[in-house]
Amino acid sequence: MKNRNAKYILLTSVLSAATLYSCTDLKEQVYSEVLASSYQPTEKDLPAIVAPVYSSLRSLMAGWQGYFDLQEEAADAIITPSRPNGWDDAGTYKRMHYHTWTSLQDQPANTWFSSFSSITTANRVISQIESGEIPITTGKENTIAELKAVRALAYYLLMDNHGNVPIVTDFKDISLPKQSTRKEVYDFIIKELNDAIPSLSENAATTYGQLNRWGAKALLAKIYLNAEVYTGTPQWAQAITQADEVIKSGKYVLDANYSDIFTWTNFNSKEIIFAIPYDEIYGVGNIIHMKTLDPLSRTVYPMNAGPWGGNCAVPQFIDTYDADDSRLADTWIMGPQKNATTGAVVITYGKAVPTMEKTASSDGYRIGKYKIKPNVTGSMDNDFPFLRYADVLMIKAEALLRTGKAEEAAAIVTEVRKRSFKNNPAKATVTGADLAKGSKYNYGYQAVDGSIIERQGGEDVKFGRFFDELGWEFAAEAHRRQDMIRFGVFGTKKWFNHRPQAAQRALFPIPQSELDKNTNLKQNPGY
Repeated sequence: MKNRNAKYILLTSVLSAATLYSCTDLKEQVYSEVLASSYQPTEKDLPAIVAPVYSSLRSLMAGWQGYFDLQEEAADAIITPSRPNGWDDAGTYKRMHYHTWTSLQDQPANTWFSSFSSITTANRVISQIESGEIPITTGKENTIAELKAVRALAYYLLMDNHGNVPIVTDFKDISLPKQSTRKEVYDFIIKELNDAIPSLSENAATTYGQLNRWGAKALLAKIYLNAEVYTGTPQWAQAITQADEVIKSGKYVLDANYSDIFTWTNFNSKEIIFAIPYDEIYGVGNIIHMKTLDPLSRTVYPMNAGPWGGNCAVPQFIDTYDADDSRLADTWIMGPQKNATTGAVVITYGKAVPTMEKTASSDGYRIGKYKIKPNVTGSMDNDFPFLRYADVLMIKAEALLRTGKAEEAAAIVTEVRKRSFKNNPAKATVTGADLAKGSKYNYGYQAVDGSIIERQGGEDVKFGRFFDELGWEFAAEAHRRQDMIRFGVFGTKKWFNHRPQAAQRALFPIPQSELDKNTNLKQNPGY
């Protein structure tokens, strides 16, 4: 299929990209490499040219302590408590949950380093094209536009997480970069994407895993949705405009089955707008299954790797689901887990988790959204859906809700909910009044016995029901921290063993090693 071909062209291009443009001695007669002097790339070679930039996103997104972990472990749906087999790691995961992280620990610093690695790679390839080192004649403008759009994506992650970061666009400039404000980074990203969009491909079928025109517009819509957080000025109308252009393109639709978006063949999804492609051979790095499944689950699927048994669901979040919402079972692994050969129960995942300090191996529902392929290795084939059509619909719905068009918003939310309430279709329908209600989340501090003390509840969360809808639709998709900040929950509410910290914790610190290297950088407030 076209999407499968597009995925594997992009993945396998990484293997050859390193040899396309390099040699050590031009006087040598080289048979195993293609020299830049004799290499004249055509349009079919462009995936190999951009592939290194996309491949850098794999470790950034779902790798060890990557963007996925950063967004989820700091939020109220997923935790990584200490287990009998470890997972204390000098308190790293507790600090993520408590919001007491420091500028010295790898998490949250890894997202900074990985994002700048992607930016540096993009800058390098852009420089090679502009200098003629990579001699593109056909499609040069389009390729540079795509590379700048991916670079803007990496800057978006930095802006969202760290705020005040340097803007570096010249690969050959070795001077220490100056720090930019979050607003300056925001303006840079918006301009880069708007400048790139006219030159990006409109073809959704042949650009899977690449940032095409619709992916860039969906990213713009997401940035505009959070503009008030980034700059102090909301941009709801702009978010609607960008979302509408993606919707009206007719390139994407909601998949009939929610679970189809997250399988190991999700390159066939008609809903995914932009994905980070993974492969157990050609594109390793998606280790979400390894971090969540207990080691005993190796015999359940079965697996050709031994999982580590770390993160799980926060019980309070699980309690927000409607019993008829199929997204509960589609997202979380619950109850008895049986050996694939004998049928014997090897472990039973219970909802309860007593504390961050000490939990049993079986405590907590596990992330099951990314369907596990039989005989999976330590890296999944499942692509990570960074932007999908439901994102675009819900971005538009939220912007409508916040501008007084609640019934229009409710119609969109109902459309998204329908596939998850096939057993009780009446429950799919929501009204504008429903979306204006508070959250169902029972915020408060959880005691060891599972009771909620110091209760706050979610009744006071403005548009809390819509906030819940985002939680159910996008659980375990690296959305939650950002949504909590936008809805005013991240720095004000208690959940599980977390109590609110300083408001500045909405931004992560600049890594101390970066401050030590660059005197132009100033630490974010509160650290």
